[in-house]
Amino acid sequence: MYQRIRLGSAGAKGSADAVVVAVFDGDRKLPRGYGALDRSLGGAVSDALKRAEVSLEAGALNAVPIKEGAKGASVGARVFVLGLGDRERFTDQVLRVGAAKVSKAAWAARAGRIRIEVTGGLDGATGAAEAGQAIGDGLAIGNFEFDRFRGAGTKPGGDGDSKPRALVVRGEVAVRKGLSLGLKVGESVALARELAATPPNVANPGYLVSECRKMARQTGLKCRVIDKKKAEQLGMRGLLAVGAAGSRPPALIELEHKPAGAKGRPIMLVGKAVTFDTGGYSMKSPAGMDGMKYDKCGGMAVIGAMHAIARLGLAMHVIGLVPTAENMVDQTAYRPGDILKMYNGVTVEVTNTDAEGRLILADALAYGCKRYQPRAVIDLATLTGGVVVALGSQCAGVFCEDGALRERLYRAADRTGELLWRLPLWREHKELLKGTHSDIVNSGGREAHPIQGAAFLSYFLDAKDAAGLPRVPWAHIDIAGVADVKDGHALYAKGPTGFGVRLLVDAVAKWSKRG
Repeated sequence: MYQRIRLGSAGAKGSADAVVVAVFDGDRKLPRGYGALDRSLGGAVSDALKRAEVSLEAGALNAVPIKEGAKGASVGARVFVLGLGDRERFTDQVLRVGAAKVSKAAWAARAGRIRIEVTGGLDGATGAAEAGQAIGDGLAIGNFEFDRFRGAGTKPGGDGDSKPRALVVRGEVAVRKGLSLGLKVGESVALARELAATPPNVANPGYLVSECRKMARQTGLKCRVIDKKKAEQLGMRGLLAVGAAGSRPPALIELEHKPAGAKGRPIMLVGKAVTFDTGGYSMKSPAGMDGMKYDKCGGMAVIGAMHAIARLGLAMHVIGLVPTAENMVDQTAYRPGDILKMYNGVTVEVTNTDAEGRLILADALAYGCKRYQPRAVIDLATLTGGVVVALGSQCAGVFCEDGALRERLYRAADRTGELLWRLPLWREHKELLKGTHSDIVNSGGREAHPIQGAAFLSYFLDAKDAAGLPRVPWAHIDIAGVADVKDGHALYAKGPTGFGVRLLVDAVAKWSKRG
């Protein structure tokens, strides 16, 4: 795929290898907004709409040749007709899915320049900026390919070098700002996906520390690392226990974005980064270990989000915490029955070493709340298989008892298409974790399994209300069902999705504007 997708000069004038239009399903008449464009392309759009094989179902992409001599297209160019489906059911996600297909189709056609001409067909169904951002999202998502470890068996054939290295995208003036934003955040999503896909023999905790330090130097973020020795001094027994048998020591990575003039307490983002999860002595089955390199996806989403927040220069103080460990089996590994005294003094009896993510998140949350006194906390984790059973792969589960924070996240989810569904967290759920010889256990069985994860984490945030739940606005997002794609998907190729990067960046961006 393209090494880079970049925004071309202002306006949509100039020759292009492909022109992208969008049309609602209906009577197949040429939308009035496309009259001038159609004439400049020698009637290519109206001709395409007359073809029975051209589908206008939501997300469908059709490639139709443009007649030679059209002043707005190069020789051999084509028009990509993106179907928008039923206007009443339209959402911006349709544009994302279609644009992801455009990336692949443009690459297959060896296109180096494309024009985006969609407002004439959208007819006000969504804002131009929103349409541009959705298209930028989709182009970047569709262009992702993890080929770093391809060897001699899959090297491209003789025509590989003839394909363009970059795709230049020109857009109507109305969509340019959104298009630019979507493409820029898309680079951060790609970073998160690249790190997530990197195999565990490479991407161990030490590798993530090195990559975060390098990224921080490139973006102006501050990067601090709590290594094993410092974690021992601070009493982070959860982090240390999970990583005790790992090939590299565990660590807590701190990324800070604090632009000049940023006022008030920070927003804190926390992401679980277990670089590989065997389940420890509560061993997973062989099938259960498949894909466990993706147990770091919550942390990779936080890294990607911090990368974007810094590059966009958002006027908000933001802290990103990434606790990272490798959950392996050895004589040094922690065991069921161990009792751990966590950073904040809460004692935990280990009843299941495969409930490890909550242990490293707990120390990070407690440490972050004490050090930074955040105005709000959002954590992301591939925490439980139970949330996949409950919600499948269409959305992430969110636990958030603070109405204002929950509304911010819901709105960001709607804008980005990274959907959330609320699950409950009550005092009764905390009771499921009460210990016999410790304050709590790390797993209380299968009942309310995904809720137990959130209930456990609630013990590690500052001051509690009458129900024992945190007073600081806090949201726990369980992304186990959406962090990676195992089969075909309308938007993503098989592998990691980078879920959470766009959601977090959008939420923080809107927060910074509203103060």
